[in-house]
Amino acid sequence: MPDIVVMFFLLGLFAGVLKSDLTIPKAAYDTLSLLLMLTIGLKGGMALHGAISWSLLAELVIVALIGGMLPLLVLPILKHVVKLSWADSASIAAHYGSVSAGTFAVVLTYVESNQLAFGPQTTLYLVMLELPAIIVSLALYRRFKTASSDHHVKQSAIWHETLTNRGVILLAGGVLIGWMYGPLHGASVTELLTGAFKAVLALFLLEMGLTAAETLRPFPWKQWRALCFAIVTPLLFALIGLMAGTMMGLPEGSILILATLLASASYIAAPAAIRSAIPEANIGLAMLLSLGITFPFNVTVGIPLYHSWIAYFN
Repeated sequence: MPDIVVMFFLLGLFAGVLKSDLTIPKAAYDTLSLLLMLTIGLKGGMALHGAISWSLLAELVIVALIGGMLPLLVLPILKHVVKLSWADSASIAAHYGSVSAGTFAVVLTYVESNQLAFGPQTTLYLVMLELPAIIVSLALYRRFKTASSDHHVKQSAIWHETLTNRGVILLAGGVLIGWMYGPLHGASVTELLTGAFKAVLALFLLEMGLTAAETLRPFPWKQWRALCFAIVTPLLFALIGLMAGTMMGLPEGSILILATLLASASYIAAPAAIRSAIPEANIGLAMLLSLGITFPFNVTVGIPLYHSWIAYFN
């Protein structure tokens, strides 16, 4: 049986496919995503309370370097195999190099439910992997595209939007607050948020199911190369995460979280940055792949599959 929160995603997906009138108001969705990202940050920060070390810094640098490497691997494939334009290739490379907070929440619940050992720094993986791929993808795009006269203005706007989007602010701020106060001093607030984490995640996934169904209607059969990319890439990136986690000597739960994060694709931070930086890119195609294909694959099939691979690597 999959975790109960996954069933809420399937319920939303089923309702969307049936064209039900079930909807989640935008204000409610915004509140759910705010609570989800803030709680993830708080959980990681509280676990890091009193546990900061130099070895942790080295680990996070390695994770960030892996994130920056991923677009280098997939951009040539997107351009020459999937046959996309440079704009769409750079856009999708940024989406797949960056990560999904929703997928992180699901794998974190999976790890905790299965009582797998994991390090408190895994929340920082989410923060460290959010930006490098976007930055590298934009740099690669500019390498193959003549810069316009207002390049400097656009670059400043991109940096501002990327570094100040609500996901980064809530995650980083939550980590900082959780680290400062720990699990005891901030309990009057943090216990309420962490106690409701699975309920908030369930409702968030219900909305994600509805949105995923919408991106798949009508089903884009003509984009079969891109659809194959959206299934194969998570498997390859998860293998990279499993090998990297094993080589770093991480506990089983941390390896699974790292593998799943690398296998995920952004549908919050990356679209915000790419929309400003590459206006000619088809954001709808990127959202179709990341949210319509890869997200459902990871939360229903991918996470248990990646877990089964860990025994082989160990």
